[in-house]
Amino acid sequence: MEKQFIVETSARHIHLTQEAFDYLMDVKEGEHASLSIRKELSQPGQYVSDTRLTLVGETNPKTGKPRTIAGVSILGPLRNVNQVEVSATDSRTLGKKAPIRESGNVKGSAPIDILNPENGKLLHLEEGLIVAKRHIHMTPEDAEEFGVKNGDIVTVEVKGEERRTLFGDTVIRVSPKFALAMHIDTDESNAANAGGLIYGTIVEK
Repeated sequence: MEKQFIVETSARHIHLTQEAFDYLMDVKEGEHASLSIRKELSQPGQYVSDTRLTLVGETNPKTGKPRTIAGVSILGPLRNVNQVEVSATDSRTLGKKAPIRESGNVKGSAPIDILNPENGKLLHLEEGLIVAKRHIHMTPEDAEEFGVKNGDIVTVEVKGEERRTLFGDTVIRVSPKFALAMHIDTDESNAANAGGLIYGTIVEK
């Protein structure tokens, strides 16, 4: 039997630094805001927080109002780089041109504003809006078993209900801190009809 891994859909989300989060939460000088855990994720130590923010994009010329996406989760724990991950459809909804990037590679990416609807605080990021490149998280042991290494590009076959989809340009990401799983965004998941418990197989290295 071919070696398989779970394929998970990664919805739009926000990663923030402590400084950015403190600003949006409007905490007193010298104090720090903290995230509360709503749901643990498959990657060790990662979680969806209870905090929901609004992405604010370009002004819609027809309405004169900014294009927005509300209710976007912050994922924890807090990081050392601000990053907003959306689908290509989300990017168009916001009137932005978010590049396809690996997580963490935000230099020269699209700008985005983040609003805390609870207090009206608005944070402007000069860069940070990306469409995350589809990827597979692996431990070093997983990578050895699959015969790949960090940074390799592979093609993955995903068999959703009544749809067989090949995802090329999938990057391998290896770390002892990871758990074996492939992440695709909502556009990719919908295209493959990949709802529910779905598995993938590497068919080309």
